[in-house]
Amino acid sequence: MPPDFTLLQVVPELDTGGAEQTTIDVAQAVVRGGGKALVATRGGRMATRLESDGGRLAQMPVQTKNPLVMLGNAARLADLIRRETVSLVHARSRAPAFSALWAAQATGTPFVATYHGVYNARSRLKRWYNAVMTRGDLVIANSDFTRDHVLNEHHLDPDRIVSIPRGVDLERFNPNWVTPERVDALRTAWKAPADPTLTTFVLAARLTRIKGHGTVIAAAARLKAEGRTAFRILMIGDDQGRSAYRAELEAQIAAAGLGEQVSLVGHCDDMPAAYLLGDVAILPSIVPESFGRTAVEPQVMGRPVAASDLGGMTETVIPGVTGWLAAPGDVEAWTAVLARAMDAGPAQLQAMGQAAANRARRLYSVDAMCAATLAAYQRVLEART
Repeated sequence: MPPDFTLLQVVPELDTGGAEQTTIDVAQAVVRGGGKALVATRGGRMATRLESDGGRLAQMPVQTKNPLVMLGNAARLADLIRRETVSLVHARSRAPAFSALWAAQATGTPFVATYHGVYNARSRLKRWYNAVMTRGDLVIANSDFTRDHVLNEHHLDPDRIVSIPRGVDLERFNPNWVTPERVDALRTAWKAPADPTLTTFVLAARLTRIKGHGTVIAAAARLKAEGRTAFRILMIGDDQGRSAYRAELEAQIAAAGLGEQVSLVGHCDDMPAAYLLGDVAILPSIVPESFGRTAVEPQVMGRPVAASDLGGMTETVIPGVTGWLAAPGDVEAWTAVLARAMDAGPAQLQAMGQAAANRARRLYSVDAMCAATLAAYQRVLEART
């Protein structure tokens, strides 16, 4: 890192999600490199980890879309940039990107933005809103799929965008460091039976319709109707205020008589142990995931993955080798994939899991992601100089 390098990342919240985890990872890399790492955010459960890693929290309402508050945030960020002699500003979401861009322009500070998702644009106004992520010195896309989308949507100069896949912490997600007691604690809390004749599926995603929970529940109902009940599906994730959707899923489970097969277990702080509790991870999203972190983390842990055949997951899951791909929202296709995983047996699942771990550890480490990100920062700083 350059001498006295100070990074300011701007992200709506530090709660859960790929953008938030990447924010923490990059902040830690900057601190390890001898720099200072600031994060402007409303806050969240991951703020404690940021500070324990040596980063600093600048709490402000950057999650807002209120124009007046956004202007106030721009002034607050500009003051922070000047006070802390910030070297580079990195925005990770559209609403705070406006405030961050204005503050960067006002202070003459380099500005980078990461396209963490594929944003829909059904109008000229929405396309303009999304394009704020492309108005800085460099755009970072979190997959080749996202990069292609940005190029097609915004007609950006290809030299101004770089693809850097998200990284997984290979130390945290290391099956050798997970004790049996951690797995047993989750098994007890979630009332998941330790039965080797059952195939346990883990679906790790916040409770929102686009993650495809309903598709998997419908597929599970078909399996049960066929007399196949030797499976458990653990749906891990917060509803984040979507209580009506959670109630809808609970009603769907009850109506299908799947109380013993499907469980909504809530948020989990120990995902490495959660993946080891399962035999197969599933990610049935019905809209494209720009990367799909929860399709990669279980592979690092040695678990094959069944995912929807769209978006970034087509890059991270190799059908028949590290897992399976199924048509999004297609109940029949997902029924077949779940049945195929159940029929694979322990030996085949273990072999696929090992192949998944070997590939994911080679391509998607957090160290590689952070190194590429710091190199992108260096490129921007040198271009400015």
